[in-house]
Amino acid sequence: MEARFLGIAELAETPSVAVVVDVMRAFTVAAWAFGRGAEKIVLAESPADVLTLKARHPDWVALKDGPPAPGFDTVNSPGLLRSLDLGGRTVVQKTTAGTVGALAVKEASLVLCAGFVVAGATARLLRQHGCDAVTFVVTGEEGRAEEDLACAQYIARRTNGGGPDATPFLRRAAGSRAAAELTGGVRQGAHPDDVALCLELDRFPFAMVASLEDSLMVLRPCAVPAPGDEASP
Repeated sequence: MEARFLGIAELAETPSVAVVVDVMRAFTVAAWAFGRGAEKIVLAESPADVLTLKARHPDWVALKDGPPAPGFDTVNSPGLLRSLDLGGRTVVQKTTAGTVGALAVKEASLVLCAGFVVAGATARLLRQHGCDAVTFVVTGEEGRAEEDLACAQYIARRTNGGGPDATPFLRRAAGSRAAAELTGGVRQGAHPDDVALCLELDRFPFAMVASLEDSLMVLRPCAVPAPGDEASP
């Protein structure tokens, strides 16, 4: 598999297969939402769009980056989200980088959203599809976020076979600017456990597939059991 690693602004054309990576924290949060029972996640263009969808569907869970705000049910923090019961619910998510990256490749034939928590399942799904070329969208810091690049490179190597040691990739992510900002309290709407949760390798046995449904970009879990593992999300 040929892998390209691009920032959102570097996407000159729509790739055939895209893996959109946001480790801290959009797609770690998304994975936890599915782990807590969410049925689907709508990736919104703007906070205003989230509130519009929430007004139309009062039972949907509105989620945003930053501190709590009127009209929103929760924030983009896995540490805070993990205590919620989202059984059968629809979540509407808008973040600074992750959702923007997914929407930028919405016309691709296959869009996966990923972080370390679903790295193994993402690699297995790419292998199942027999993808010859994959564009990894490094969403943070205009394509330079170390945690996102490390995760993308790890998934690429894992897709190409073998079992690469995850330690150096996780170490790079732990030393990233995003991790330092979360640990140091620079980012609002955070929990002390957020960094550790974002670095929990293969926490969930599913990949996350995004596709257009009635003009909305919708993310859903896709179970990809490891060989010999019949577990489902």
